[in-house]
Amino acid sequence: MGAFLGLAVSLSGCQTATVVPTDAEPADAVPSGRAEAPVPSGRPPIVSGSRPLQPTDPSDAAHVDLIERIRTGLVLPPASDSAIDRELDWYVANADYLNRVLGRSERYLHHIVEALEQNGMPLDLALLPIVESAYDPFALSAGQAAGLWQIIPGTGRELGLKQNWWYDGRRDVLESTDAALRYLSQLEQQFEGDWLLAVAGYNAGGGGVSRALRRAAADGRPTDFWGIRPYLREETRTYVPRLMALARLVADPARYGVALPAIENEPYFQVIETGGQVDMALAAQIADMSTDELYLLNPGVNHWATDPDGPHRLLVPFDGAEDLEAALASGDSLAGVHWIRHTVGAGETLSHLAIEYQTTADVLRQANGIAGDLIRAGQGLMVPQPTGASDGYGLLAAALAEGADYPANGERRQTYVIQSGDSLWSVARRYGVTVTDLAQWNAMSPQDILDIGRELVVWSDSPVFVPTANQRIRRVTYTVRQGDSLYRISTQFRVSVADLLQWNNLSPERYLQPGQQLILFVDVTNQST
Repeated sequence: MGAFLGLAVSLSGCQTATVVPTDAEPADAVPSGRAEAPVPSGRPPIVSGSRPLQPTDPSDAAHVDLIERIRTGLVLPPASDSAIDRELDWYVANADYLNRVLGRSERYLHHIVEALEQNGMPLDLALLPIVESAYDPFALSAGQAAGLWQIIPGTGRELGLKQNWWYDGRRDVLESTDAALRYLSQLEQQFEGDWLLAVAGYNAGGGGVSRALRRAAADGRPTDFWGIRPYLREETRTYVPRLMALARLVADPARYGVALPAIENEPYFQVIETGGQVDMALAAQIADMSTDELYLLNPGVNHWATDPDGPHRLLVPFDGAEDLEAALASGDSLAGVHWIRHTVGAGETLSHLAIEYQTTADVLRQANGIAGDLIRAGQGLMVPQPTGASDGYGLLAAALAEGADYPANGERRQTYVIQSGDSLWSVARRYGVTVTDLAQWNAMSPQDILDIGRELVVWSDSPVFVPTANQRIRRVTYTVRQGDSLYRISTQFRVSVADLLQWNNLSPERYLQPGQQLILFVDVTNQST
């Protein structure tokens, strides 16, 4: 799977993750993958995070230690293979890493084990998040797979996981566990009870495993995991043996000279119904816990407060739940929103103000009674903000800072000084934006006449050419053809090779490819007729 720095596999398509811990992992596993829609299933729904699990009395529990409980529920078929041995040797040699991961799992493991048992599923699967995310709920892959179970956005939507600015169900402990178990159960049904094929399908997708089964059958090979393994992508060939190695180690750690940590066989958290939006810092203060700890239990919360549209609940350690429940029952508001006034400047839009203040354009519209997108310079807007400073929201601070300067599509704020002969149309064309957007950014009407020397604000990642006097510049998109070169194109359009390189961020050492598109700024007064 993923080499740590970055272990994570996406649900039905696994990607290398960027995670908070900097633990090392086997170097021979470099995940990459694709998403597939889940397999239709006629089974009853998985009973997992959709409802709070009742706390158990440790004195009545069959096992005091949660690792021991998992040990008694290991059911994946044993196998002898060098791939398992190789993974097992790595975990034995890096027992400190495994103990750190199991330590992180303490918050979530009891819930996952309970959910697996309630659904009659192998407890081996409680070890799968070790392979997936190293039990880091904030693990995020290069392919945008997120959470303990590393679910990519598309698969998350197929599994019914809500994803918006406020909340990401792929990271929610209850919802993601429910979705992952449903998907694994569907795969097990698809592959007629073969859990090894189901686990392979979680990594490679059900379609990938089905294709491998057909190829193996055509070649007269067994149609189990070991028979189809040569036909699977390299990542999946390692993925299943890695889980099996973990199960073997958990089954008999003493045999390998490894001491696994003791994890109490009792719930770590309680589910508190909040009834509405809650500020995370306020909730943490009332529950007498750190904000970081609250985010670790509620990693689906994307920002400083829970989603105003739900889910209206928080996971809280048992020792802090009573105070939080009492505060909510008393009717105290924990929304923690205060308002600031922002005066709109030239070139500012709702979308860019949303980025600046870490909110959404919809929130700004609702708060200010704005029906559309038009705002004007000098207009006052009320903006909701958290009660505390943004750096007081712990684990969230780094995520909030990432990409805060520019929109996700890479646009940047540029200024353009109006030249003689300019119009909104010509400037918009030069930057590859629309006249409507350009007018809105500058609090103008699309029919307004431009004053020479005025500065226009433009949000674009496009290169721009500022003309000199007597030039009439046209922005041209040119598609490279077979046999083209930088020199040939520069000669054809009477521009310099240096300009071509700068406008298109090209290296002179790289060859042009047919079909590649280049941006040129052509002086139409300097072209041959």
